[in-house]
Amino acid sequence: MAIVAAMLVATLSLAWKDPSQRQLLLALSASIGLVAGVGLLDDHRPLSPWSRLAVHVVASGIFAATAFVVFSDPWVGLIALVSTLVLTNVWNFMDGINGIASSQALLLSVALGLALGGTWGMVAVALAAASAGFLPYNFPRARIFLGDGGSGAIGFAIAALATTAVGVGGLKSGWLLLPLSAFLVDAGLTLIRRVVRGERWWTPHVQHAYQAWARRGGHAVVTLAYAAWTAAGMLAMFAAAGLPESWLLPACVLWYASAVLAWWWLQRADHRAVRHLQG
Repeated sequence: MAIVAAMLVATLSLAWKDPSQRQLLLALSASIGLVAGVGLLDDHRPLSPWSRLAVHVVASGIFAATAFVVFSDPWVGLIALVSTLVLTNVWNFMDGINGIASSQALLLSVALGLALGGTWGMVAVALAAASAGFLPYNFPRARIFLGDGGSGAIGFAIAALATTAVGVGGLKSGWLLLPLSAFLVDAGLTLIRRVVRGERWWTPHVQHAYQAWARRGGHAVVTLAYAAWTAAGMLAMFAAAGLPESWLLPACVLWYASAVLAWWWLQRADHRAVRHLQG
């Protein structure tokens, strides 16, 4: 909750300081408060996944409606709605080993801060600083944890920052998909596989690629490897900043295809390890 508190202090103080961004910053503050609040409640008195999702929808709706009004663009509003819902839950899904969720938050908020600058760059800096302060207590040995409240709020904040980057920079902000690939691919493909298998996909599990690898290689190796992949995506994003927009789609397809292959390889390696132990 310290990360959430830091984000609320940052967004509310920046809203007071910069009236031109006040409407969207206040919407972000309210939305983060809702996501963190329901997550904190669920951490102490477990709720149904549908109750949590309902609150997430309300929070995303608040921010998306405000983004639509501020940028006068229905596409930005739609991106805000979808991205905040998705990343709120992706960060919750991927917060399963020491340091992985907070290290990814640190890297991505640095990338977003550099991409945005100005008031919203300072929001990203606040998230980076809060994540950096938390990380030593969660990696390599975990003494405190994000919980659903912390992880959900981080995911929402990153989605909100990315949406703002799209609203300001348009299509070229799509390069942000590169550093997001590690979490999006692992969470997305694991969820799809569970749905195809007819499993209760909304229940907790340990089937993500990062979890499979951590069982064999340990938490530190996996967290650092995911961080290296995301850092490479950041470098590729900034290197591609001057390229024509027509390069965006093929570059993302190639990058995500590589991430899919890595996910498949990790899952296959875990399957072989399990069969070896059973045999």
